[in-house]
Amino acid sequence: MTDLKKISHSKILIIGDIILDQYIWGDVSRISPEAPVPIVKVERNSNTLGGAGNVASNLSGLGCDVSIIGICGDDSSGLLLNKLLKEISVTNLLIKDKTRPTITKTRVMAQTQQLFRLDDEKTDILSKDIVDEILKVYKKQISNFDAVIISDYGKGLLQSADICQKLINIGKENNKPVVVDPKGKDWERYNNATCITPNTAELELVIGSKLSEDQTIVANSVKEVKDRYNLDMLLLTRGPKGMCLVDEQNNSFFIPTKAREVFDVSGAGDTVISTFTAGLGANLQSFDAAKIANDAAGIVVGKLGTQPVSFSELELNTKLDNDSETPSYIKISTLENAKILIKSWKTCGQKVVFTNGCFDLLHPGHVDLLHKSRALGDRLIIGLNSDDSVRRLKGSERPILSEQDRGSILSALGCVDLVVVFGEDTPLNLIENLQPDILIKGADYKMNEVVGREIVESYGGKVALVPLLKGHSTTGIAEKVKSGKK
Repeated sequence: MTDLKKISHSKILIIGDIILDQYIWGDVSRISPEAPVPIVKVERNSNTLGGAGNVASNLSGLGCDVSIIGICGDDSSGLLLNKLLKEISVTNLLIKDKTRPTITKTRVMAQTQQLFRLDDEKTDILSKDIVDEILKVYKKQISNFDAVIISDYGKGLLQSADICQKLINIGKENNKPVVVDPKGKDWERYNNATCITPNTAELELVIGSKLSEDQTIVANSVKEVKDRYNLDMLLLTRGPKGMCLVDEQNNSFFIPTKAREVFDVSGAGDTVISTFTAGLGANLQSFDAAKIANDAAGIVVGKLGTQPVSFSELELNTKLDNDSETPSYIKISTLENAKILIKSWKTCGQKVVFTNGCFDLLHPGHVDLLHKSRALGDRLIIGLNSDDSVRRLKGSERPILSEQDRGSILSALGCVDLVVVFGEDTPLNLIENLQPDILIKGADYKMNEVVGREIVESYGGKVALVPLLKGHSTTGIAEKVKSGKK
């Protein structure tokens, strides 16, 4: 099994088109009287790194040492880029070009739906002075890194064959892998690169026709393009069909994707090139690096927007895949793993619901409560009292079933997404760590009796009391069993 930790030690230099992605989030409730357009009531603004900046975010999330070379304007957006890079510990080697603005895409969003986008950019080819400055920085820095990523978004920085070839040749002279995320159909400027990572549509532009579904034909097409541009290897991303890698020895490998719920494919290509290059930088075999990149892409398409994958998510994904002893339906998780999954769910805009209890001898009242709880959100997490905790609360004869058995039974319910066992008498610590959007208790409680209510409400969460199905209790069932009554 590949040691994932190796990739987190990679030092990667990125050169490419960095973009500031701005989001204006709001609510639409009426149409403007001035024109047939929606009125957006602005609620908040957010900014993220796009283009080559998203590649940097992915690498930073993997724990890599990252620097980025690119251009920005001498403006407020350029200052904001610097702030965002500093927040993720990426070294800023951006060069200011006073003749153009920082490339900025502003999206107006309403209830996660994009209404329109404003682009502020100038994409003509760079002046000779700026090119010379970029190459000067690149030559000075390259010896400090394990690999190079050329992230071409077609915004002017890499449109000249001259600059691309110089970047690739300098990389090769320094024995550094140079991996390219391409743009357009003119790949002559990428000649002699270590690898290019196109998606199917990008490869079809180059070969001038639709790519066949037949794997043999796909592999031959990839090999032909690889040879045409004198590449060491080529990694084709095929969406739901996975990947096709043609390696240094001209061997072809097809890596199937994993079945996942797909929310958004934005940024998946950035995730692939980041993880793959980090693997090469750590001296992994190209197949192993591609397999890890495929896993990372499978995680990131389950997120909303250009959200990078973290090392902890990738590590958890690998751990779950390799855990052959645990049945696939079991949803029992450690607290740390639960925090990773919840963060991922929340980035998709999903609402997380939490309830807790002993759930000893699951009965219709429990099932009814859990289904009603799940209906209030998108994900349901159960905090399950450990055996020791149940004994302290219920007496020495309880629990009747062990925490593993109780967790397994709860896992089998389709409305339950995760079970986290806690050893304290109350779930207070669990709630503080997981920060659910909605905290659920049965309607036999009063609001001021709900443990964790103040915590949940302090960050804008809600507490809900759910009506109980009458006539059902674990104690009642246990007494019937003891007495032999029906």
